[in-house]
Amino acid sequence: MRLFAIRDYRHLFSAQVIALFGTGLTTVALGLLAYDLAGPRAGMVLGTALTIKMVMYVVIAPLAAAYVDRLPRRTLLVLLDVVRGAVVLALPLVTEVWHIYVLIGLLQAGSAAFTPTFQAVIPDIVTDESDYTRALSASQVASTMESLLSPVLAAVALTFMSFNWLFLGTSAGFLVSALLVFATRIPEARPSTHTKAWDKAAAGIRTFFRTPRLRGVMALNLVVAAAGSIVVVNTVNHVRDELGGSRSDVAWMLAASGTGTLLAALVLPRVLDRITARTVMMTGAGVLVGGTTAAVTLIAAGLTTWTGTAIIWTVIGIGMALIITPTGKVLRASVGRNAIPEAFAAQFSLSHLAWLITYPVAGWLGTSAGFTLAWSVLAALAGAGAIGALLLWPRHDGRGAMTRPVTPARHAPGKDRSTLSKAA
Repeated sequence: MRLFAIRDYRHLFSAQVIALFGTGLTTVALGLLAYDLAGPRAGMVLGTALTIKMVMYVVIAPLAAAYVDRLPRRTLLVLLDVVRGAVVLALPLVTEVWHIYVLIGLLQAGSAAFTPTFQAVIPDIVTDESDYTRALSASQVASTMESLLSPVLAAVALTFMSFNWLFLGTSAGFLVSALLVFATRIPEARPSTHTKAWDKAAAGIRTFFRTPRLRGVMALNLVVAAAGSIVVVNTVNHVRDELGGSRSDVAWMLAASGTGTLLAALVLPRVLDRITARTVMMTGAGVLVGGTTAAVTLIAAGLTTWTGTAIIWTVIGIGMALIITPTGKVLRASVGRNAIPEAFAAQFSLSHLAWLITYPVAGWLGTSAGFTLAWSVLAALAGAGAIGALLLWPRHDGRGAMTRPVTPARHAPGKDRSTLSKAA
């Protein structure tokens, strides 16, 4: 809790939480808006919108990370919040599907630039090493809580109001986030050891490809995306068309997945003190493969029920948390302090690259060929990712990724970390 005694961190963390919840509410409302405009083809519309989101994340996030030390960061963060708030405010006014695509492109371009900039600011405000580790963990907890509470808040709100009001609430949240960032003292960025922007953008990605445990993380990203796409893209049509549910039911079903994520997140800190990150993450991969396989089995046999869907969605939420929550710990153990922003930016882009593959499968294939085929393909991708992770991440490396973090002061910037490479 001493983190929150740091005024500037407290402001930034509050801004992050508000923006996260706003984004979560927008996701729920966007699915309902797509259903109103496209009906049974809502999955295709939502899949396309989320694919546009992933393209923006994959392309813009590394560029933002590359140029973040050359721009006034507080001004940039405030501007991005204002832009996102204005775009969300326009979403209730759309009357055509292509309007959604344009606005989502603008919204996610802002989010893709905001996240790596925000991550790069934290180590300049939280300078103590142990506190910085806690700050990264707090950000992960905030993301986990958002996945649970945003759908619950949306479900409660939809009981009393139209989903268009969710967009208005989100827009107000982004403006509050901008005010909090504006009230924060953010120092100018320290120059990167990479003189060229492209070198900085590519540095984190190169680290992933040359480090076995991080190659395993890339494979696990595919497992998460394959299972998560079923929940994010197909819930609205599954609940409305297959189960005959209401708008609020869509939000509650999304909350079932968030509940699984929260339950796992509450247990994981103690588990990770006793079990290697590799073991936990591989267990998560197995859970997600099992969850997607169960989803395919039930939909193919025509046995889908409210209870069965809720259980599978909860299992998928648990599996996602088992992989996502320890990822930051693995990243921190794999690079020095100066390279942490680059590593997190690379993970941000590479993880969303996996979603870029799976979102179209869930949205386009699910609409044109049905859930059975689409979910079978996604289950196969989850299985391939799990097998790839087992092969790419050596078993003996698991405890090193959890218990032997690199001490940056012992390494000169830009120098090859031979010891770390050998351990990986």
